[in-house]
Amino acid sequence: MSAAANPRRRALLAGAAALPWAGCTRGAAVAYDGSWLGAAHERGHRLLDASGMRAADVHRHAQVIVVGAGVAGLAAARALLHAGIDDVHVFELEDSAGGNSRGHLLGGMPCPLGAHYLPLPGAQAPELAQLLAELGLSRIEAGKTVYDERHLCHSPQERLFIGGEWVEGLLPPLEALPSAQRVATLQQYQRFHAAVEAAGRDQAFCLPTLRAKPSAIAAELGKLSFAAWLDREGFNAPALRWYLDYCCRDDFGAGASFVSAWAGVHYFASRHGFHAPGDDAADPDAHDPVLTWAQGNAWLTQRLAAPLGERLHTGHLALRVREARHQASLEVWNVAGQRVETWSAGHIVLGLPLFIAARLFDAAPSALQQAAALLHHAPWLVANLHLREPLVDRGGAAPAWDNVLFDSPTLGYVDAMHQSTRPHPGPTVLTAYWALGGASLQELRAQRTRLLEAPWSAWASAVVQELERAHPEIGTRLARVDLMRYGHAMAIPAPGVQGHAALRALIDLRGRVRFAHSDLSGYSVFEEAFFHGHRVGRSIAQESRRA
Repeated sequence: MSAAANPRRRALLAGAAALPWAGCTRGAAVAYDGSWLGAAHERGHRLLDASGMRAADVHRHAQVIVVGAGVAGLAAARALLHAGIDDVHVFELEDSAGGNSRGHLLGGMPCPLGAHYLPLPGAQAPELAQLLAELGLSRIEAGKTVYDERHLCHSPQERLFIGGEWVEGLLPPLEALPSAQRVATLQQYQRFHAAVEAAGRDQAFCLPTLRAKPSAIAAELGKLSFAAWLDREGFNAPALRWYLDYCCRDDFGAGASFVSAWAGVHYFASRHGFHAPGDDAADPDAHDPVLTWAQGNAWLTQRLAAPLGERLHTGHLALRVREARHQASLEVWNVAGQRVETWSAGHIVLGLPLFIAARLFDAAPSALQQAAALLHHAPWLVANLHLREPLVDRGGAAPAWDNVLFDSPTLGYVDAMHQSTRPHPGPTVLTAYWALGGASLQELRAQRTRLLEAPWSAWASAVVQELERAHPEIGTRLARVDLMRYGHAMAIPAPGVQGHAALRALIDLRGRVRFAHSDLSGYSVFEEAFFHGHRVGRSIAQESRRA
């Protein structure tokens, strides 16, 4: 049975749409406070109508300008600084750097506002491995890379709330399923394991994807949705389909009916594989290690941004980019100064989502127009919940870093204090995630509208109600709920996206204006963003040395 045909799944999606509006009626009963975080989305929307802004008041020059202080933009700036190009200025719409990897402080405790972990890099990502070494996260011992255990996720790492109790790991265990489903589910777990192993041979799937070897299997998988491929291959066990849909929402922001089969297989084949019960690697205590911090990947972006100092200009909205033969220029709106500034440079790096980059040109390059029309971006909600006291431990699997609810429209939560070494439980911050890309473009658009229009109280109530399934007492222990909304958080790797000619053309483009963003890979993860930023920064530095 496909995910789209699953009545329980349809009910969950409908519930996800209705919950925020239902919460509006109970605002008076909320016993906690909170607010929206980040710049108001109207700041970014101002780009759509910049006609009323006066002429530039300030004219300045830099050797290289980077627009966007997300992971890609920061990586580009880092590569330029390492190459000896010091006159680099970075402009960011928000009031802090980091993009989807920013952090927050709540109740005196750091917590993430977006991405919250980083898998250890593979052999195809030496640039990222070098960054981790520079930051003191890894070292070489006896010819092997060893990671600092203080920064690796502490055990227990994951647990799942299913059948009214917590169990170890996230793949639904057979013993938690109806007895009539267990044999067929185990067989499908094992078959899917074999399919991932076969697809992942010969480096057909790797991070970054630009370094993957051409593969007929990968090309075929890129043409149809993951749900359609699962249907075709006879993967219809409800537990497996829920888990695979959860993985798609977790990494790509949308469900298995929206993302491509390439993306669904890539999730496993490029990193940790898929481990069926009985496989040694399926042992809940044998997780693939990941790096994580209380503030999530903000730990990394804060360190990438620090060397820029005053060359990082936050609260600046890019308005227009113009490219000439010998230089390029950028117009920005300085929010604090309430003025337009014009900057010129030998090169401009656009570390922005491609649909935003396209709006900066009077006449955008054809490949950019095609790529911007090709990609759809999932909205996300990230909720940080400050608990005055710990939740009740009702037995089962012990409290973990990543805590997921089976058959939930949300992605569960991570515990910011899990990485601490305090000897006893106490106040903490839970960061709950809600990917709102849904199963279709129509659903995505409806969810984005709700995200931007429904009040804080409605969404906070919806998040708390969902967590009450596993923690009935959570509402009585809450002090504050701070919400972060991303209207266009991440590109969805839908069928036809991976390897599209327009994306490749932007990657290969040489000129005064370059593109560096995870959109170029067709989906959004730290590894891809860092790769594209580093790639462009290094390329500009090499050209500058030859000039």
